[in-house]
Amino acid sequence: MSFYVYNTITRKKDEFIPVVPGKVGMYTCGPTVYNYAHIGNLRTYIFEDVLKKSLEYAGYKVKHVMNVTDVGHLQSDGDEGEDKMALGASREKKTVWEIAKFYEEAFLDDCKKLNVKRPNVVCRATEHIKEMINFIEVLEKKGYTYQSNGNVYFEIDKFKDYTKLANLSIEELEAGSRIEVDPNKKNPLDFVLWFTNSKFKNQIMQWESPWGRGFPGWHLECSTMSMKYLGDRIDIHCGGIDHIPVHHTNEIAQSEAYSGKKWVNYWMHGEFLVLDGGKMSKSTGDFLTVKRLEEEGFSPLDYRYFCLQSRYRKQLIFSFENLDAARKSFKALKKRIATILENVCENDRFNNENINIYNEKFKKQISDDLNIPNAFTVLLDVLKDENLTNLEKKFLIEDFDKVLSLELTSVEKDLSNIDVESIENLIKERNEARSSKNYARADEIRDQLLKMNIEILDSKEGTTWRLK
Repeated sequence: MSFYVYNTITRKKDEFIPVVPGKVGMYTCGPTVYNYAHIGNLRTYIFEDVLKKSLEYAGYKVKHVMNVTDVGHLQSDGDEGEDKMALGASREKKTVWEIAKFYEEAFLDDCKKLNVKRPNVVCRATEHIKEMINFIEVLEKKGYTYQSNGNVYFEIDKFKDYTKLANLSIEELEAGSRIEVDPNKKNPLDFVLWFTNSKFKNQIMQWESPWGRGFPGWHLECSTMSMKYLGDRIDIHCGGIDHIPVHHTNEIAQSEAYSGKKWVNYWMHGEFLVLDGGKMSKSTGDFLTVKRLEEEGFSPLDYRYFCLQSRYRKQLIFSFENLDAARKSFKALKKRIATILENVCENDRFNNENINIYNEKFKKQISDDLNIPNAFTVLLDVLKDENLTNLEKKFLIEDFDKVLSLELTSVEKDLSNIDVESIENLIKERNEARSSKNYARADEIRDQLLKMNIEILDSKEGTTWRLK
């Protein structure tokens, strides 16, 4: 069965044909580790996780590489604004190295909670400076760069088809990018490969280079590290749609200038999660995290289920009301599945022909540019098919969950034997102890609750609890 994906660069669904038969080289833009990932960011990682697992379900062996941006990313993709790592360090009175380590671990922990499988390779920008310098030297020898005011720039006018990914004219790209005027650039859309003279005079993360002591531009790392781990021909490159006009456009220009050939065959982009009329943004402080969802009483898998109810190329409107509706639907689904599991009999018929029919139906949907909502319809058909035994249903549910990753056959934690009133009273007593600065007693109550397998979550809105 053919696998189809919507390819941003062709503007249509294309049949997926890998560079190496049976294998997929997949690169995804990773986090800039200066703050927590917000749930809008994480929607993209869920989409990429489903893509990888769908390809694996279809029989491909996937090598997935993701970068971690721990240097060089300014607030604006167009080489303007503040250094994001420095912003994080200043905000929290820590070193940039401490900030990078903390938020990388926080990001990976969020992904684990969301059942997003760790990439085969997670590569940090700061550990690939030598490769970036070598990459720039090749571009320099080929005549694609120039130096101005101590910085090394990529000259986009030397690269034809610069606009092919965004499918916009140069004028449209300039208008849409809102780039501040940089008198050091020949063209406003030229971008920095190496900074030696930025406005950050006390930049902590700096390295020696042939052009002087400095640090790399953000766009450079993805090209350099993807080629190191996947070669100079990549099957699939993913990211959010906001990366199309600048970041991914610049990646293509420098990568194809470097290698002299086509770099990526399929570009796939996830749409925004929309909150109150606009996309979630860290720059405005208007963003929600997995931790916040947990504090509101939601499971990270409630959010994964919520995301999977919509196509990845469609904007998804978030509200706690919408998330709550998804949670109720998810619980109802798991309750139906639990009833099936309770009635599985070892002597049930197991007919491979029945299994194969539904395998093919499920594979058809996920192979149609990840039509996960329709894949759920196949799952529901399995649950209500009276011609299937419960053993066959159990097998299919577990099989489909290799892609959905919702722990569909896990048993819900039983709250029937929990003394909720006692827990609430202990939490109330702990809050009173904290208010009166009796922190020793507050800690005792927390420990007492932990022994009862109760985890408490504090937030500005109050204290909630959950079973560990």
